Amino acid sequence: MKDFIEVSPLKILEESPGKELGRGNLGVLMSRAGVGKTACLIHIAFDKLFRKEKLVHISLEDLPEKVSSYYNVLFSELVKALKLENEQETRMILEGNRMILAYLKQSFEIGRLRENLKSLAENAAFSPDILIVDGLDFEKADRGLFEGFKEIATQFQVEVWFSALCHRHMTETNERGIPYPCNNIDDLFGIIIQLQPTQSGIILKLLKDQDGRPKSDIQVKLDPINFLAVTP
Repeated sequence: MKDFIEVSPLKILEESPGKELGRGNLGVLMSRAGVGKTACLIHIAFDKLFRKEKLVHISLEDLPEKVSSYYNVLFSELVKALKLENEQETRMILEGNRMILAYLKQSFEIGRLRENLKSLAENAAFSPDILIVDGLDFEKADRGLFEGFKEIATQFQVEVWFSALCHRHMTETNERGIPYPCNNIDDLFGIIIQLQPTQSGIILKLLKDQDGRPKSDIQVKLDPINFLAVTP
């Protein structure tokens, strides 16, 4: 849907060389708690769903019902902001192209995800174009886990988006300008975006694109209420 694409957080990639994350690649949204990582992650999901791509949302913290409820809340905000017509019809199309997998109480394993994706393809004829991973603790996850996700991205030809929690007191940054907790694994990510709160709203800043660190300061302002991109 053209109207949504113009206000999607992924609008920030319009000025990047590749214009998108792309299949087989990992991307991450970074911010401190309460800034809006999950909301932006779901808007990325909407961006893909409006393009009629299939999506699997992987939750490591919440039950599917809670995740679905969050989608419904943000979709209602979209309806108001974009004055969408055929709301119910659009909602059904989006939900038909989305699956939610929940791995609670530390039950997540790469091997289990691989088997679940195979099962969806074989038994439900559902092969996703994108995976959304919310709730992964980057501080506790080792490099091997992200290498496993990279293998899955390649094997199933999907793009994978994560959210990562930053901390005010952790100021470590590598020589490429990537802050903790992604400073030691940034080579595994094609796109790294940071959410930064300001008095006038939320700023999305592109820290890394497919060519490495952007040569210019690429950023997009988000509305602090609905987390949609504010057009100039």
